[in-house]
Amino acid sequence: MHKKAQQLSWLRRTAAELSAAVLKELNSSLPWYRKMPATRKAAVESVAQQGVASFIEWHEDPTAQPWIAADVFASAPRELMRSISLQQTLQIVRAVVNVFDNRIAGQDPSMTEPILRYSRDVAFAAADVYARAAESRGLWDARLEALVVDSILTGEHDSELPSRAAALGWQTDSDCMVIVGAAPRQLDVDMIRRAARRAGADVLIGQHASRLIVVAGERAGGAETDGTSLDFAELTDKLDEHFGEGAVVYGPTVSSVQDASRSAKAALAGLAVSKAWRSAPRPVGADDLLPERALAGDSLAKATLVSRIYRPLADHSTDLTNTLWAYLDNGRSLESTARGLGVHPNTVRYRLKRIADIIGFDATDARQALILHTALILGVMRRDKQK
Repeated sequence: MHKKAQQLSWLRRTAAELSAAVLKELNSSLPWYRKMPATRKAAVESVAQQGVASFIEWHEDPTAQPWIAADVFASAPRELMRSISLQQTLQIVRAVVNVFDNRIAGQDPSMTEPILRYSRDVAFAAADVYARAAESRGLWDARLEALVVDSILTGEHDSELPSRAAALGWQTDSDCMVIVGAAPRQLDVDMIRRAARRAGADVLIGQHASRLIVVAGERAGGAETDGTSLDFAELTDKLDEHFGEGAVVYGPTVSSVQDASRSAKAALAGLAVSKAWRSAPRPVGADDLLPERALAGDSLAKATLVSRIYRPLADHSTDLTNTLWAYLDNGRSLESTARGLGVHPNTVRYRLKRIADIIGFDATDARQALILHTALILGVMRRDKQK
């Protein structure tokens, strides 16, 4: 005990000298420390100096303070924990221990073991501080992400939406879309994020009741694989396995996260009627379900069918519109259509090809014929209503 009293007396007398040596060690061994702003550098210095004082108290009675995190890090402002990493904090601890080894153990080798034990406790304490901060930040991020996804689903958001998304790591300011489906029994959001990152996408994830909602956008710099633009259809295929049973529907691509509510509404409307298309693929695009959505009263689907199909045809040529009507009314028979129009079947083939070139839908395909027929009906109804 007499020797320990001598050690403590000597440590207290040299505390100022040890603190100065620690600051000198930080400055010489840590390049990132030298580049820090003065206020944050002062906070780091405070932590290092507190480490010296705490060691003296700890050495006096190692059992009195079994948990020394608050003692060492209490003087550090919360912003410091956000501005330096755990690795950098451990580098500070290492610098302090180096000084202890040189100045303390160098004078008294019996102090080597206490120094090692103290450095271990401080390292674990630092890890605990960062773990608690990460846990707190994770809970806050989860609440913020739920708020962002909910505002996208409802469409009730303001100009702050992009900044809130950015706070969650959303790095894209370009195209994005929304994918919806049933939530799996065991939802692992980390797996979804990893799969999205490998494909070059950022995602925002939310669960509403039994539904899983994924907002996906291209990461800055494009896909990690070859730098090409993100293929949203391919991304949806890769994320499909993370959804539960039933349909998975993705909305149309929109230009920014602020417009994502339009994609979300289309995807949700598609999910609601997906069972009406018995052979629908998985995943399926919301715009592939336009007829079912229109029959269910979806005004967005009706407007899309009219603007994308009926109006371009009506503005282009009455021959094309009449040919399409005749082809659909005659059960998609070339010969019957040709006889009804008084033209050669090859003329009908040519006009159908022109229609496909103009609007991107092939009337000879059964599913696309249904889409075209619905668009014509809605277009005529809207035209007559406006008269």
